[in-house]
Amino acid sequence: MAELLAAGPSGVAGAVARAMERSARGSGASWYGGDHTDFRGGVFLREVVGVQVVVQEGGTAVPEAMTGLPPRPGGFTGRDRETEDLLRALDPDGAQSAAAPVASVSGLGGIGKTALAVETAHLARERGWFPGGVLFIDLHGYDREPVTADRSLRTLLHALGTPPEHMPTTTDERAALYRSTLAVRAGERGGMLVLADNASSAEQVRPLLPGDFRHRALVTSRDRLPQLGARLLPLDELGTREAYELLDRALRIADPHDGRVGDDPGTTGRLASLCGHLPLALQIAAALLAADPAKPVSELVAELAEAHDRLDHLDDGERSVRAAFELSYRRLPPEQARLLRLLALAPGPEVSDEVVAALVGADRPPVRDQHALARAHLVERGHTRGSWRLHDLVRVFGAGVVARAEGDAARARVLRHYLERARAADARLKPRTEDDEETGPFRSREEALAWFDAERAGLVAAVQWATDRQLAADAVRLAGALGEYLDWRRRFDDSVTVCGAVCAAARRAGDEAAEAAAWNRTGTALRGNRRLREAYDAHRRAHDLYEALGHDNGRAMALSNLGAILGDVGQVDDAVDAFRLALGLFRRTGDRHSEAGVWNNLALILRKSGRVDEALDALRSALGLYRETGDRPREGRARHNYAVALNARGRTAEAVTACLDSLDICEEFEDWHGAARTLYALGLVHETAGDAERARVRMTQAADAYERAGSPKEAEQARRAARLTGPAPTGTPAPAAPPDRTADSGPPGPRPPGVPGNAGP
Repeated sequence: MAELLAAGPSGVAGAVARAMERSARGSGASWYGGDHTDFRGGVFLREVVGVQVVVQEGGTAVPEAMTGLPPRPGGFTGRDRETEDLLRALDPDGAQSAAAPVASVSGLGGIGKTALAVETAHLARERGWFPGGVLFIDLHGYDREPVTADRSLRTLLHALGTPPEHMPTTTDERAALYRSTLAVRAGERGGMLVLADNASSAEQVRPLLPGDFRHRALVTSRDRLPQLGARLLPLDELGTREAYELLDRALRIADPHDGRVGDDPGTTGRLASLCGHLPLALQIAAALLAADPAKPVSELVAELAEAHDRLDHLDDGERSVRAAFELSYRRLPPEQARLLRLLALAPGPEVSDEVVAALVGADRPPVRDQHALARAHLVERGHTRGSWRLHDLVRVFGAGVVARAEGDAARARVLRHYLERARAADARLKPRTEDDEETGPFRSREEALAWFDAERAGLVAAVQWATDRQLAADAVRLAGALGEYLDWRRRFDDSVTVCGAVCAAARRAGDEAAEAAAWNRTGTALRGNRRLREAYDAHRRAHDLYEALGHDNGRAMALSNLGAILGDVGQVDDAVDAFRLALGLFRRTGDRHSEAGVWNNLALILRKSGRVDEALDALRSALGLYRETGDRPREGRARHNYAVALNARGRTAEAVTACLDSLDICEEFEDWHGAARTLYALGLVHETAGDAERARVRMTQAADAYERAGSPKEAEQARRAARLTGPAPTGTPAPAAPPDRTADSGPPGPRPPGVPGNAGP
């Protein structure tokens, strides 16, 4: 008492610690006849409160709770790597845990933090790491009334054997007693593990950390807590295999004979995807299936896929994904809550800083709020710096809490931003003359392509907002600004998606001209994917609409595209007739550029049918018109075709020159697919000339260029051809060339004026 009073208020902790140390050094004979406690060496707080810190076996005054861990989570699976990482962080003899005796597991609500922590704590105890025991406390950090540090200390001290009547009254006194008691326990029984679950802040958990290096602390939180100086272990959603195992194990725990997951792995994978591979959602899905043993997995998948709000179904009466997210959301400051809602509306799987700024209506992104949401695991960093993504189910949650007016305004801002930038980038991709002024945000063609590449997924998704009448006009304009880029990069699937959205919007608006143009571009994209039947039908619909409108230029484009498909399937005479009709119409309208494209496409059919001289004449016409209209990219494509025709005629020297000219143009415009195709053609020319070594070199270069262009199948064909090039035994077939699709695969030139969304021949 005298020591404590002399220490003063600021020295309470030190006085307690020193007294505890004296008690720990005592003889240990602290029981007299087993009927009362010896308080000699103890610390007295005020008149009558005594704290006994040497806990002896056999005492009955206050029970301890040293094995207060929750039961091991049933069906725990899929966290092998994370479990090993956490065990290394807790290992009392490990260098990692010695450097940071606190480990913090963080992640989205429902990600399985508590299950991992409890499972790992049980494993650590089985290894004999914490002979002093394990303290577990749920801090309820995201409830409306989180557990305070003062209350937590009271709970832990009680678990350590402190009677209620001997409990210190202030938080500082309790913290001092707590640390001192743990220090004594470490000397008597060995290290302990303190598991503080569901913390929401460093302040909430910091007083609970042991001060003795022999103990370890494990914290779980939805927020990263770098302020603790802990080993940080962020937890992500499960992988596909792990999610499958969780579902299967959960169902077999309920019924060992339940094989629904194993019987339909494909549908189970779809279920895991709809659950976002989030353990809580997967467990709820498993519970819903277990409650109805006759329900096929496919039925639950259909319910989730067709639901307006998926989270309505991810609720088993006791657990709810929405409720888990709501706990995190309601703690957010207003600006962070608004940002989360708007991010849920962002087009594409990831969103860049520039689009974040457009969403919130600011010149710059709200960096501080973005990082705060990332620390709370409500937002994740994307694959590239300056990009962000939401978990699928967080996106569903965010979209469900955004007001209609707020959401409409944000999407309109994003569309206007995308349209302005896409038009500027599209203009940079077009052929330019020396007289063109250097204007706009993109200083070079390379910058424009890089921006398109980075924003492609978001741009394609934004076009699909054309289903909303208020946004349809800008969405359709955005689609028109993407055509050049998508053709250039050979993104045929994206083109089909974009054109489908434009078709639907035009049909709804009753704009037959826009619908015809969209069908024409759809057919071109489908042909690029070798979906020839669908492509033919699309061009046929475009032709019929144009014919009804009396639009000769559009009708000519559709005829040219139909001719290309007819040539693909070997109907040469019909193809030539279609091209001749298209040429006549283009001459009537004066569209010299599109006329050049028809000559190029016609030449392909003529050459393949053995009419090589006619093909060469057609290609000379195409080259002249491309030079006249200034379309360098398509001129390069026509030169490739010219080289192939020359080689077929046996004029190999001229063919080499034409290939090199084409290659120069492809490299100038970074058309790697065109470069690959021309390199392969050059290899064939050298092979025809009997120069096997040069042929192999060019075909190997073609394979590399195909890889760079993202065409691995064609790259492998080129490598195989390189291996087979050279003198071959009689009867050995010549190597197959990658498909010749130069009629539609190269970069398009300027669109004919006045025809929006024109596919061009």
